[in-house]
Order: sequence, then structure tokens, then C-alpha cells
Amino acid sequence: MLACYGDALHFQPLHNPAQSILVVLHDLPLGGTERIAVRLANRWAQGGRNVTILCGSRQGELGWLVDDAVKVLECDPPIPRGPGSRRRLARAVADYLTQRPHDILFVPGNYHWPVMPAVALLPDRLRPVIVAQVSTPLFRHGRGPLRQIVYNWRTRRHFPGADAAVSLSPAMTEDVDRVLARRITRCIRLPALDEQSHARPRTRAGGKLIVAAGRLVGEKGFDVALRAFAGIEDPEARLAILGEGPARAGLEALAADLGVAARVAFPGYVPDIRPWLDAARVFLLSSYYEGYAAVVVEALDAGRPVVSTDCTPAAFELLSQPGAGAVSPIGDACALAEGLRQVMAAPAPDPEQLAATVAGYRIGPISAAYLDLFDVVRARRGPPERPSRPRPITLPAFAGVGGRRLVAAFGMPARASDTP
Repeated sequence: MLACYGDALHFQPLHNPAQSILVVLHDLPLGGTERIAVRLANRWAQGGRNVTILCGSRQGELGWLVDDAVKVLECDPPIPRGPGSRRRLARAVADYLTQRPHDILFVPGNYHWPVMPAVALLPDRLRPVIVAQVSTPLFRHGRGPLRQIVYNWRTRRHFPGADAAVSLSPAMTEDVDRVLARRITRCIRLPALDEQSHARPRTRAGGKLIVAAGRLVGEKGFDVALRAFAGIEDPEARLAILGEGPARAGLEALAADLGVAARVAFPGYVPDIRPWLDAARVFLLSSYYEGYAAVVVEALDAGRPVVSTDCTPAAFELLSQPGAGAVSPIGDACALAEGLRQVMAAPAPDPEQLAATVAGYRIGPISAAYLDLFDVVRARRGPPERPSRPRPITLPAFAGVGGRRLVAAFGMPARASDTP
């Protein structure tokens, strides 16, 4: 199995590191990709790099997380999400870089990949090093062979100008390189934990509270979670589903139909999941597909076992440890219920031992690994030249604010836990 940066691989420091980093975000929602990108930008800026976040729109609740050391720019006029909005954002990013060249363009997550082709067309003297993060596995449950072929083709169209890709697991690294037919991918762990998390007290799990969390939408499989909860047939067990979203009314109705509404709570969005994890006996992840689910790392760091569908590479890589939890097939409520019964019937695991399994997911060394990669790739390609005078071009205004071998070729779907 390939190693991830943060395990044992480190670059030698360079004398001429990348000084200016541009991070592109469509907006600032509470999504995991955006939260991780902001936290990384904060660490890079705190370490002395010149970091700018360029947003299509400032919409979203994540603005409070941005450190004062990070410069935030919004397109003027703003570019809210909608049909064609990523193409417009791509043009805006390319125009901005024409006026203000940067050493690095960091593209966080699959959603933002359409920005890359427009930037790749810039002249060499203006084009930054392009580093794209692969936040979600390329092969997803439920995507048929023909749709997978189209997805792989579109992925390759986005990446011709990319200098490096960052995956979140070794299996994802192999998939990306095979789909792209280029070995440009490096595995760097998900920075799911802050540096202070190890100091928070942990207690051995007790009680019968099951906690689930995420946006209340179909892909999260909370209907499956409710059916699994009803299936354990334990009148003392309780389920709390944290989050908000359009599926809330339907989920509340389903809980009533299943006869468990009195034991199911929908507390809404919570800014800090840790108090809920501290009170939980087990964390439940019922999604149909996920990226490298940060919440699995957070639950283990709190000393709580996880029962998960096979929707994320994190399930296979982290839950195979003794006492860490159980993995069930996607969409199988009966198997999920059996996993919950087994975990809750077993003695609660040592919380410190569970936390030790995810000690390598702290943001400090991971943010440094990203900077190492930026510096090495930039040194290999050389810095962009700064134009001596602005080009005579009309620019948008910006407002500052405080696979598998056969699978890769033919597109057959693969489970998140499959290994090369």
C-alpha cells in the first residue's frame, strides 16, 4: 500500500518556496471541502505565506472561520451557484491571475475542477502551478458503466494543465493516476483534526445514544439510518441526527411511520459535534457516497466506535482496527442494524486507543506537507513572471472583505473500500 504524506514522506526544504497561494472557492457554505480549504489557508497564512481566497460569492456561513491573515476577495458582480456559474468563475479566476499572478493555484475538491482549464490556457509567464485536490472517490456507488465512462472523460478534460493532484487515501491515488493516465497524484491525509484535539478529555463510551450527522439530503441515507435504528428493536436506544436540509420533514414523517419518533431527535445544525460525540455510544454513517469522511476521523478521535456503510475510503482504512466499529453494504438497513447491535453489545473500546489510530490526521503536519508539495512542484516548473505593466484587458472587479486498471478504462463502478 502506498504511504500518505504525513506518514513518512517529507520533502527537503527549498531556498525559494512558493510565496503566493490562491485558493478558489465558489462560495463559503458549511461543506466539508470548503471548511478544510479554509483551515488549510489559515495555517499557510499563519506560517508566513501570502494566501488569498477568491470566491465567486461570499454566500455561506463559513466566513467566520477565515483567519485575519488570509485575504478574501469576492467577484464583482458576485457569481452565485447556478447553471454555468463554474464556467463564469473559471473565467474570473483566469482574468484575476492575468492581473495578479500567483505562484500556486489550489483547487479544493472535485466541484471546483472546472476552473482549471481556463487557467491552464494562460501564457506560461502568468500561469501558476495548479494543484487540485481530489476530495471524492472517482468511482461512486450507483453510477452505471456508461455514466462512469463519461465521468472519467470529463475528469481527464479538467486535468491537462494540472501540475499535481492530491488524494486523501492510497486507493484514491491509484484511481486518479489510472483515470488521468499520468502519475501526478500524491496522497496527503485529510486534516480533520486541529492541534488542540488531543488535549480534550476522553471518557469510555456509555449509554445507548447513537449519533449521526450531515446535511439532510438523500445522498446521506438518513432514511436507511432510521430503518436500521428501528431494526435494532432496543427501546432504550436513542438516535440523534444532527444537521439541516430539505429532507427533514420527510425524515420526521418516516420516524413516525416506523414508530420511533419519540426516541429520535433532530437538533439541527451544531457548530461543534464533539459534545454530541462525548455523549454517544456509537457514531452512525449511513451515506450512499462520501469523500474521505472527516466525521469518521472526528468520532474515532473522541474515542467512539463507528458503524458505517461502505461509502468512503475511511471506512475500510480506519474501521478495520479492533473495536473501531463495523462496515455494512451501502443501503442495507438490516446489515447496518446488525452492525449497531454488535458494537453496542460489545464492551466499549479504550477511547485513547481509538484516538491513537487517527493521530496522523492533525492539521499541523498535513498543512506543512501541502506546502512541501507546492514548493517542489513550483521549483520543478519555475515561477511565473510578473508582468512589468498591466495588460490592456478588461478585468472583472474584485471586492476585498475582512480505479482500477480495467475500471479506469471502461468505467465500471467500484466500492469505496476496494484496494488496488
